[in-house]
Amino acid sequence: MRILVSNDDGIFAPGIKALAETLATGHEVYVIAPDRERSANGHALTLHKPLRAEEMHLFNGVKSAWQVNGTPSDCVKLGVGAILDEIPDIVVSGINRGQNMGTDIIYSGTVSAAMEGNILGIPAIAVSLGSFADIHYQTGADFILKFLNNFATKKLPPKTLLNVNVPAVPQDKVKGVKITKLGVHKYTDIFEKRTDLRGKTYYWLAGESLEYEDEENTDIVAVKQNYISVTPIHYDLTNYDFINDLGKWNIDITTKIEVNK
Repeated sequence: MRILVSNDDGIFAPGIKALAETLATGHEVYVIAPDRERSANGHALTLHKPLRAEEMHLFNGVKSAWQVNGTPSDCVKLGVGAILDEIPDIVVSGINRGQNMGTDIIYSGTVSAAMEGNILGIPAIAVSLGSFADIHYQTGADFILKFLNNFATKKLPPKTLLNVNVPAVPQDKVKGVKITKLGVHKYTDIFEKRTDLRGKTYYWLAGESLEYEDEENTDIVAVKQNYISVTPIHYDLTNYDFINDLGKWNIDITTKIEVNK
């Protein structure tokens, strides 16, 4: 299987090294990743400056690797559209330092890299570790390798990718795999107001993560219980259940809109 590996922690992150080198033991692997950390970039694309790709020699067993001065989505789009000679069979993004569960996926560069592959018509998987410490990446890498060995006989629905979260424990402590839905993760947004050396005001986002909500059958609960969570997600954000109700609103563009002055 021809695999494109990317991430949002940057090409020098230990998670992508563990993933790429493990997958290279049985597959044809190419790495195209940001030249530095691009966490929480979401699905941003670079439109107002040139993208530069530099070939790197950092990984054992991979066919080739490049660092790109762009976002995770840039890396996948550039890789498929310009760098690689052939379209990959699958895009795998990760292994991210820290979980991407619940509403985190909206901001996640890791998930967005996988989603970009999916938008381009390529099956995709995002994989993250449930810890911000650089430990037990191999647990996730070994799972993805085993998963991909069976993936060739499977087919994902259109517009669908898999979001995998792995507990930060040794492999023998993993209880199993659970198919889950997204949970809920909330933050307290606190902006610290500061003044720079020129006397100008700037703000630093310093919010804190609140506890995840422990709803049954979610990715959050599964990882807490030392299960690997696999969640099917898709980029079609249409609320299909509400389409008919919205149609009953009788929205008319000729309706006069009152503006309070």
